[in-house]
Amino acid sequence: MDALSWFTDWFAAEDSEVARWVLQRGVAALFFVAFLSSLNQFPALLGERGLLPVPEYLEGFHRLRRPSLFRLRYSDRLFRLFCAAGLAVSALLVLGVPQLGPWWVPLLAFLLLWGLYMSIVNVGQTFYGFGWEMLLLEAGFTVAFLGSDQVPPPAPILILTVWLVFRLEFGAGMIKIRGGDEWRDLTALFYHHETQPMPGPLSRQFHLLPKWMHRCEAAGNHFAQLVVPFFLFFPQPIGSVAAALVILTQLWLVLSGNFAWLNWSAIVLAFAAVGDRAVHSVVPFIPEDLGWDRPRTTAWPASGDWVAWAWVVVVLAASVLLLVLSWWPLRNLFAKRQLMNAAFNRWALVNAYGAFGSVTKNRVEIVVEGTLETVPAEDAEWREYRFKGKPGEPDRVPRQWAPYHLRLDWLMWFLPLRTVHEEWFYAFLMKLLAADPATLRLLREDPFDGERPRWVRARSALYEFSTREEFRETHHRWVITPLREVIRPIGLRDE
Repeated sequence: MDALSWFTDWFAAEDSEVARWVLQRGVAALFFVAFLSSLNQFPALLGERGLLPVPEYLEGFHRLRRPSLFRLRYSDRLFRLFCAAGLAVSALLVLGVPQLGPWWVPLLAFLLLWGLYMSIVNVGQTFYGFGWEMLLLEAGFTVAFLGSDQVPPPAPILILTVWLVFRLEFGAGMIKIRGGDEWRDLTALFYHHETQPMPGPLSRQFHLLPKWMHRCEAAGNHFAQLVVPFFLFFPQPIGSVAAALVILTQLWLVLSGNFAWLNWSAIVLAFAAVGDRAVHSVVPFIPEDLGWDRPRTTAWPASGDWVAWAWVVVVLAASVLLLVLSWWPLRNLFAKRQLMNAAFNRWALVNAYGAFGSVTKNRVEIVVEGTLETVPAEDAEWREYRFKGKPGEPDRVPRQWAPYHLRLDWLMWFLPLRTVHEEWFYAFLMKLLAADPATLRLLREDPFDGERPRWVRARSALYEFSTREEFRETHHRWVITPLREVIRPIGLRDE
């Protein structure tokens, strides 16, 4: 076998059709969720009359040098057109329509999603400052080069996708080992299920597990993030087994909480290491040989097939780009001061990832209240605003929201960890005083049914999951202890 034949045989990963099928449709589905989440929340948070209006932010945007199609002009109408285009293209990719055409059709479709969503993220300010935004952008750019049904899955892109999963998992593991003592002494899960940003319907049950099981959870997490990722690069079936372990641990996290599309991204991307034969061994009705449909006696690409050779060149060029950009996150993985969720270039390509290097021991919630009374005394009738995902009533079961992302609720979790004196939070309180309809739609319940309150305030409270004995007595899932007033009553006259 000559060198060219060896290269083309290696390049065409014919045992990875299932991997390509899942990667393309899974990443497109996550883009659909991201655009839907933005469409429903962005105008109220960041639109022309939002809490942090994009037009004001763009006045100093030239200094930031971040690519965005909104740099020339922003309007809520234009933003909605962007989201509509993103929803339409991602839906077509989920259905597999662009994949039926030439290789460059899904390539352009994914690059369009990448460009549109990057334009949103780069003007999203604190409401888009989450690691899974970068992860989705990098995933979208990478899987763009997986091609269509007319070409075989390219091995270089599959390997680079595995490299993305490695950075995601190993980076998170290293952050934990270098972080709080609770990860090293295996006590982190004593607290995490209770204090995580947005608990799910099963989070209390996870929290009430015996402490020996929490220690097993922490030890299993270290194994899954610090050991298993290396085996993703191994030949089959070892790579598929490692991917299965990643998927199972991520499903455990899906059941125990709400982390937007972070866990689902890891699940989808882990399929890059899964072979068709491994899938067949688990799901027998899927054919064992799903390799790209071409006669085995015919060389690929044929010597005169310039379209196919152009595809090889494009894939190799993208692979070289991603490989060169890998130097910075690789160095970061082994740096003493490891960066978490950091981008090393303006295009959000080949980033550093990691989460929960330390675990909060107590859950403090910021409770927002309003009153119709003229004097905002302590004994006035204060009514609480209810959020969709943030814990509120003591007897309410938390909902499962992920992979949908509730941006306001997430930032409410950060307030007691940082400071309540955030610009966006004061803007939020003023919107409540004005009974702004767009802002109120971000909430689950407006206690004033659209009427303007005279005063609003913010106070803190300690939230703890009830024990089984406490629940049998009170039927409350949360034990709530009021702490203090953190923002004094604000009225419209203060504006």
